[in-house]
Amino acid sequence: MNFAQLLFPDFSLILCGYLLCRFTALNRKVWEPVEGLVYYFLFPVLLFHSIVRTPLDLGAASSLAAAGFSLAVLAIALNYSMPWWPGLRQGMDRRLHAASAQVGFRFNSFIALALAERVAGPQGLQMVAVLIGMCVPMFNVGAVWPMYRQNALRDAHAQRKGFATELVRNPLILATAGGLLANVVGLHIPQWLEPTVTRIGGASLALGLMAAGAGMQLGSLAVAKRMGVALLSIKHLAMPLMAWGLAKLFGLNPAQTAVLLMFSALPTASSCYVLAARMGFNGAYVAGLVTLSTLLGMASLPFALGILLHW
Repeated sequence: MNFAQLLFPDFSLILCGYLLCRFTALNRKVWEPVEGLVYYFLFPVLLFHSIVRTPLDLGAASSLAAAGFSLAVLAIALNYSMPWWPGLRQGMDRRLHAASAQVGFRFNSFIALALAERVAGPQGLQMVAVLIGMCVPMFNVGAVWPMYRQNALRDAHAQRKGFATELVRNPLILATAGGLLANVVGLHIPQWLEPTVTRIGGASLALGLMAAGAGMQLGSLAVAKRMGVALLSIKHLAMPLMAWGLAKLFGLNPAQTAVLLMFSALPTASSCYVLAARMGFNGAYVAGLVTLSTLLGMASLPFALGILLHW
C-alpha cells in the first residue's frame, strides 16, 4: 500500500491554502469566514454521516471497543502530563499547550475511513466505525477541556458559563452524540439525501485542509520546538506502540489488530486548527503541527502496519 500516495492529497490541499493566502488576494479576511463554515456546519455534517452510515455492533466488537477506549484514555493522559515532563515544565506556555495537546491524540477520520477496507476488508469499515463512536466523544472532550480551562482562568464570565455548557454548544460533540443516537435507534439518512450529504463531506475535507494551510505559519513552530517534538512523538510513535500492546492485552484478532494499529498511526485531525482558532488560541502553531503530522503519517502508518502488525 502506497501511504505517501494516499496522504499526498491532504498535504497538497494544505499547501494550496497556504499559497493562496500568502500570494493571492484570498488573504486571512477571506479564510476566517471559511473556518466558521467548516467548524459550525461542514465538519459536523461529515462527522454525523460517518457515524450513522455504518451500523455499530458493539457486542461483536467489545474487545476492539475496550482496546480503543483504553488507547484514548492513555493518549489523552500522556498529552496532559507534558507540563510535568523534565525539560518541558520550565517555561512551558500553558495556553499553547492547551491548544496543541489535541494534536497528540486526535486523528484524521477521512483517512481512517479511506484506509479501513484496504486494511481489513469489508469488515474494516465497521470496525473503524466502532472506534470512531468510542473515541471521538472522548477526544473532542479532551481537546476542548484544556482550552476551556485556560479561557476560564482568564475570563470570569467564561468560568461562570461552565464546562458542560461549553461542551453542549460544541458542534463537533453535538454531531457525534447525534450520530451515535441515530445509529443506536436505527435511523438512516434518506437515500435521496445521501448525494447532498456526501458532497458536503467532500467540501468539509477540502475546505478544512485549505483553511489549515491558510492559517499556517511554519515559523510559528519555533516558539515551542521541544513541545512540538514531544506532541508528534506521542502521536506517531507512542500511540502505535501502545496500540500494539493493547492488541496483545485484549487478544484482538488479526483484522482488529490491523485496524487498531492503523487508527493509532493516523495523522492528526485537520480540525485541530479550526477548533484552536475558533476558541481564541494560537491557530498558526497548531496548523503547523497538523501539517507536520500529515507528513509523519507517511512514516507512522508503514511502521504500524508493516512492522508492529507482524511483530
